[in-house]
This record gives sequence, C-alpha cells and structure tokens, in this order.
Amino acid sequence: MEPAPSNVGQFVETTKRFARRLLAIGENRFQLLMVEAQEARERLLRAILLALGVAAFGLLAGGALTGAIVVLLWELSRVAALLVLASLYGATAVWLYRRLTRLLRDWQNLPDTLDQLRKDRACLEKHLT
Repeated sequence: MEPAPSNVGQFVETTKRFARRLLAIGENRFQLLMVEAQEARERLLRAILLALGVAAFGLLAGGALTGAIVVLLWELSRVAALLVLASLYGATAVWLYRRLTRLLRDWQNLPDTLDQLRKDRACLEKHLT
C-alpha cells in the first residue's frame, strides 16, 4: 500500500515540472511575439515615412521636370510633349502598382513566432505520442 502514495507524489511532481516548463515556454513565445510585433510596427512606420518623403520629393521633381520639358519643347509641339510625359508617368504608376501588389501578396506577419510555435507543436506531439 505504501508504493501508491510514492507514485502519486512522483506523478504530482512530474505534473508540476511539466506545468512550469509549459508556462516558461509560453512566456518565451509571448515575449518573442511582442518583440516581433514591435519590430514590425517600427519597420512599417519607417517605411511609411520614407514612402511619404519619396512621394513628396518625387512629386516636386516631377513637376519641375515636366515644366522644364514643356517649356523646352513649347515651340516644337506642346501636345506631343505633354502626351509623352503623361504616358511616361502612367507607365511608371502601373509599374509601381504591380510592385505594390507583389509586395502585399508576399507579406508575412510574424514569421519567426509562427515557425517557433510549429516547432513547439511538433516537439510536443513527438513527446506525447
């Protein structure tokens, strides 16, 4: 009759150890998630600010270049100069749109956290079966 309490005590101790490890793993994964979320937020903010700067100065440069080209070609053909410039700007807009859609299609949120959770699940399944 005495071995039963020993087995129960050992089972309880094993369960406590397992619970502590599980909580430690959960805490580590949550910290990884928070670090990745912060890095993603900072990267997104930096990208937005850079994109706004590029857009603003690109617009200024494009306006100045357009004005210079139209003034230069005013005598030759005003309409042709404006049509060529509009076609060039339209083609650039289409190219940028295609790059943006490719970027959005390939976007991954928190890939390291998801990868680590997959590894944890595989390890648990291996040990539990």
